[in-house]
Amino acid sequence: MTSSRLPYIALPAGRSRLLVALLLLGLAGLAGRAAYLQGMHNGFLQQKGESRHSRVIEMSAHRGMITDRHGEPLAISTPVESVWSSPQDVNATPEQLKKLASLIGTDIEEVRKRLDGSQRGPGRDFVYLKRHLPPDVAAKVVELNIPGIFLKREYRRYYPAGELTAHMLGFTDVDDNGQEGIELAWQDDLAGQPGSRRVIKDRKGRIVEDVENIRPPRSGRNVALSIDSKIQYLAYRELKQAVEANKAKAGGIVVLDAQTGEVMALVNLPAYNPNNRVGMKGSRFRNRALTDVFEPGSTLKPFTIAAALEAGGIKPDTVFQTAPGTFSIGKATIRDAHKEDALTVAQVIQKSSNIGSAKIALSLPPQALWEMLSDAGFGAPTGTGFPGEVSGKLRPYRTWRPIEQATMSYGHGISVSLLQLARAYTLFSSAGELKPVSLLRLDTPMEGKRVLSRDTAHAVSEMLEMVAQPGGTAPQARIDGYRVAGKTGTAHKPEGNGYAKNRYLSTFVGYAPASSPRFVIAVMLDEPSAGKYFGGAVAAPVFNRVMAGALRIRNVPHDAPSTSVMSITAALPLKGDV
Repeated sequence: MTSSRLPYIALPAGRSRLLVALLLLGLAGLAGRAAYLQGMHNGFLQQKGESRHSRVIEMSAHRGMITDRHGEPLAISTPVESVWSSPQDVNATPEQLKKLASLIGTDIEEVRKRLDGSQRGPGRDFVYLKRHLPPDVAAKVVELNIPGIFLKREYRRYYPAGELTAHMLGFTDVDDNGQEGIELAWQDDLAGQPGSRRVIKDRKGRIVEDVENIRPPRSGRNVALSIDSKIQYLAYRELKQAVEANKAKAGGIVVLDAQTGEVMALVNLPAYNPNNRVGMKGSRFRNRALTDVFEPGSTLKPFTIAAALEAGGIKPDTVFQTAPGTFSIGKATIRDAHKEDALTVAQVIQKSSNIGSAKIALSLPPQALWEMLSDAGFGAPTGTGFPGEVSGKLRPYRTWRPIEQATMSYGHGISVSLLQLARAYTLFSSAGELKPVSLLRLDTPMEGKRVLSRDTAHAVSEMLEMVAQPGGTAPQARIDGYRVAGKTGTAHKPEGNGYAKNRYLSTFVGYAPASSPRFVIAVMLDEPSAGKYFGGAVAAPVFNRVMAGALRIRNVPHDAPSTSVMSITAALPLKGDV
């Protein structure tokens, strides 16, 4: 019988000792490595462990509030929840994913793409599934109890006044960063500084322990605007009514504090709702009162008169012949909307004579007129700091031809913004000082710049009062119990190399009470098309209602006896202005 056992083979003594030595050496190496990691390099093991359970979470900062001058909230941040995931930790059934997609209003395939990495960078362990969910929906997401799906507290901007203040405030994006208006201009002040904290999560991704606050969040600063919410609403309501009644393409209004230069109200139409901008075109977001320009028409005539009075060549009672209603300069002809005869300088303003204004302008050196317009702030930004604010266009006087100097005297060949125009009239409401304008509430008013002598400013102001009196171009600007000063403007809109025949831009700029002005208001209607287009017929009534309301809101005393003044809705014979 043969045995099945293998024969014993004895190893040479040298090999046995070598094998034992190798085993002992390997054991010593493992022991040394363990001692090194545990004793001298334990940070490595701790890092590996923490990388699987420790996370640094960002803590959103609360964006500063924007208020009106009285502390009324205009822009506030409300807490919302955003759904995010750590894709490698997600463990969800198809039914759970279906319910999740339904709750957050996203297609289930979109959710799967985000979780499988096709829409995120390599190695990324954080991806948003839905931003800014209402609290009740966020609570239902939590109830799904899906490992790897979390909520993050964020803040969403809300604008209580909606479209009333939209162009002034602007808006923020989904990350709460300012994109337009005050939100963009004062982004650094409003935004604050996000914080962060370190937490420990379990294997399902749930936070089980707060380890430390690495950096506490710093809330943004509040910003108090100069606007008065009551006057802002009044301006919006009246402008909207006028745009609709006159079938205008657009409109704008600026209300300034005549004493401080603060912007009390600023409205553009058409407007938009910053709380719901879905489908809105970018052009609708522009604050046209600061970012768009137009030819101001006859509202520029007072500056021509002021320049001539300062030069000493004329007086308010100096007479200029305007008959027969036309005035030729080379091949060009200037016309008045209504034929007049000889007019004093004061009557040139009252009747809004283009011919009278042109003759006065041509009596001046071009530099004198340019310096007046430049000193009044035309051709330069107002300095508000608003994003996209324009400077307008005031060409160098050395390039002017006589016809250009003449037409510029009544607001053609120069472009301005509505805020520039309103500010320029502070020259006449503030005894010759140009007021700096501010979109922020001022605790201490800034000093103005002396441009005109008091005598000249007073003389022009008296002429502007005549505009709102019988025989002027804006009797509908009159306010019972108050002296009103202002000027109408009606300009043909530029088209190609010339001017459109039947497209107008109608304006009125004025202030009250004229004896001690409290507010300056500039109104503009773009392409009124309901039959009326003169500034005295479509813009002056808006001035009337807004100014009367603002004076009541501020309890400004009367400076004229109350009479049974005509209703602004009455049919009145109006003189034209261009």
